Amino acid sequence: MALDSGTDAAHSGTAAAAAGPAGAPAGAPAPSPGTRRDLAVRAAVAQGLIGGPDGARDGVGQGGGDGADPLVCLLDTAGIRSSAAALRAAFAAALPPGTPVLHAFAAKAAPLVPVLRLLADCGIGCEVASPGELALARAAGLAPERTVLDSPAKTPAELRGALALGIAVNADNRQELERLDGLVAAAPTASPLGVRVNPQLGAGSIAATSTATATSKFGVALRDPGAREWLVRAYLERPWLTRLHTHSGSQGVALPLIAEGVRELYGLAEEINAAAGRRQVDTLDIGGGLPVNFASDEEAPAYAEYVAALRDAAPGLFSGRYGLVTEFGRSLLAKHGLVLARVEYTKSTGGRAIALTHAGVQVLTRTVYAPASWPVRVLAYDAKGAPKAGPPVAQDIAGPACFSGDLVAEDRALPELAPGDLIAVPDTGAYFFTAHYGYNSLPRPAVYGFAVEAGGGVRFALARPAQTLDGIVAEAGGGHADALLAP
Repeated sequence: MALDSGTDAAHSGTAAAAAGPAGAPAGAPAPSPGTRRDLAVRAAVAQGLIGGPDGARDGVGQGGGDGADPLVCLLDTAGIRSSAAALRAAFAAALPPGTPVLHAFAAKAAPLVPVLRLLADCGIGCEVASPGELALARAAGLAPERTVLDSPAKTPAELRGALALGIAVNADNRQELERLDGLVAAAPTASPLGVRVNPQLGAGSIAATSTATATSKFGVALRDPGAREWLVRAYLERPWLTRLHTHSGSQGVALPLIAEGVRELYGLAEEINAAAGRRQVDTLDIGGGLPVNFASDEEAPAYAEYVAALRDAAPGLFSGRYGLVTEFGRSLLAKHGLVLARVEYTKSTGGRAIALTHAGVQVLTRTVYAPASWPVRVLAYDAKGAPKAGPPVAQDIAGPACFSGDLVAEDRALPELAPGDLIAVPDTGAYFFTAHYGYNSLPRPAVYGFAVEAGGGVRFALARPAQTLDGIVAEAGGGHADALLAP
């Protein structure tokens, strides 16, 4: 996805096509995210990334179906680069020069090798939580020293492999720490090792994604009776424990509560180091979880606001005495992803206008199952990819899955949609289409990165091909069709 080079990372078989009005003159401000999005939608139609209802395509496309993909997903690489730069700049401005900092992208937010490779090119490492995510990070070329392993259920094999590579590991609980005792004694390791703690501060507005509640499954519960004292002793008994980790943020958690969790972590590190009589804990992994604004194109809160909240809560964090690790995911990718789907049919039922599209639970799982917690915007485009005009009409935007709750939006006021039109769902670059849900064996859609050129043209790069029907059959045991006939 190294689109900036303008070489063969571009969409195969297509030239950079003009997509809308000409670009700004040299020296003019870069196009806004909304402008880049509109240019990309029109170019996706012109270049054949998304097909019309009759199956005709003007371009070549990279789909895995019959050549008329009704659903594609787009990633704005300029936006991703901008977010990565903003994250790095916010911390660099607040820390003394030379302070060790690793910004590690939470791979679960967008587990695609080209995304991890792009972020690595932006100076961002990787936080992984499974053997699969570690394999993706390795495939993307992430060095072990720029990788962090977090998970509440690591197997001995996972731990042994991470220690052999020198990957940083945060133990989740007492039993895992005891497991590490044996592994560290059996073989020397260069891995920085720490423990995850749960400051037990309470939930945000979305309970299912809150990680610092009184009964959260993550980390050592810091406020449980005797837990803090045990943890201090555990560090004193293990000189090789040099890190502390917490993750108090998530969508729906306000900055002051996130900052309070980091303050608790800082205070614990100071307590351990005082008890040890030396700087045993030298690095604090403060996690991620910065909320994202899903209501508009504005990127808020900004990383600079996050850093300001941390400085108010724990000024010593920025003294340079501790190295820092961050693990942001959603805030780096969400605003830069777009689901683009064709309207296949429209109808009215019981006086309710319904647009049946190809984007539903398979790419917008959280919204379909928990719409109050994960509402999304829906934008209307005509069949040529131009923003659709017209008086707003209340419509349900429905997906293709065979259950009645497969709705992206209910009673949403949009220009009246017609078959062949397109709907676009922005802010979906993290935890949406990158985490495909295989309901009805609906195929994974193709994912393209895009870059807008100075003249207004758009270049696409295939990041993940559309899943083929043969691929679906293979995943469903197609090669073992007779396996259950004779147990």
